[in-house]
Amino acid sequence: MELKWLEDFLSLAETRSFSRSAEARHVTQSAFSRRIQALELWLGVGLIDRSTYPTTLTPAGRRFRETAEETVRMLHASRVDLRAGTGSGGPVVRVAALHTLALAFFPAWVRAVEARTGPIGTRLLPDDFHNCLQAIAEGGCDFLLTFHHPGVPILLDPDLYPHRVVGADGLVAVRSPALSGPDVPLLVYAADTFLGRVSLFAQAGGDAPPGRIVHTNPMAEALKAMALEGHGLAFVPRSLVARELAEGRLVAVGADVPLEIRLYRNRARTRAAVEAVWAAAEPYSPPYSPTA
Repeated sequence: MELKWLEDFLSLAETRSFSRSAEARHVTQSAFSRRIQALELWLGVGLIDRSTYPTTLTPAGRRFRETAEETVRMLHASRVDLRAGTGSGGPVVRVAALHTLALAFFPAWVRAVEARTGPIGTRLLPDDFHNCLQAIAEGGCDFLLTFHHPGVPILLDPDLYPHRVVGADGLVAVRSPALSGPDVPLLVYAADTFLGRVSLFAQAGGDAPPGRIVHTNPMAEALKAMALEGHGLAFVPRSLVARELAEGRLVAVGADVPLEIRLYRNRARTRAAVEAVWAAAEPYSPPYSPTA
C-alpha cells in the first residue's frame, strides 16, 4: 500500500470526479483510476460507487475516509516534526459550518471548547447549507455547525448524526436609518438557501413591509453590507449586526425569528479528539434574548 493511493482516494472523495482528481494529482485519468483500483484491491472492498454521477463513496468508502484522512495527516505531521526536531503534530477535527456561523460563532465557541479539552487543531469548512449537509453525510467532516428552524427540516438520521443545541440567534430585519416609508426595497437570499427559507416565515408574519426586490445574494454578510449602504431591508442573523444596531448604523424592523445553533456529529467518526470535542460541547440553556 502506498501513501499516494490514500491521497488519491481523499482527492476523489473531495472532488467526486476522476478527471478533476487526476488533473489535481498530475497524472493521467487512466493511471489515477488504476491507483484507486489498487487501493481497493489491497483493502479487499470497493470504495467507489462508479454507477452514480457525480462519483460517490460506497458505505465502506465512507467508513475508510476517516482512517485515510487521519493516516495521511499523521504521516505528514510526523515528517514535519522529525525534520524540525519538534513534536507539534496534534489532533485535528474537521467542522463544516454555515458561513455566518464560521464568522460570528465559531471562534468564541471553539475557544470555550478548548478551555475544557486543551488545544485541539481545527479545520473549518465554511459553505452553504446543502454542501455542509453533504459534507457530514458523506464523511467529509467530523461535525456540522448549522442554524435550525422548525420550518426548515434537517434530514439527517438522528441515530447516525446526533445533535446538541450549543447556542441561539435570531433572524432580524434591518435597514439603514436613512431609509423610511412604506415601500422599502428588499434585499433577499436566493430561494434555495437556508436563511432564505427562514426569512419567508418572517415575511409571512408581517414583520417586514412588502417591497420590490432590488438585490439577491446567498450570503448574509453581503446582504448586511448592502443594508449598511442604504440599498434596502435585509433579514440577517442578529449576531452578525449586533454592533451596527448598537451604534445606530442599522435599525431593526419587527420581531426576531428565533434560531437554534446546532452541533451535529458523525457518529461513525470516533477518534479521541472527536469524542473530546463532543463531550466538551455543552448544551445551550439560557433563553434567547433578541436584545442581547
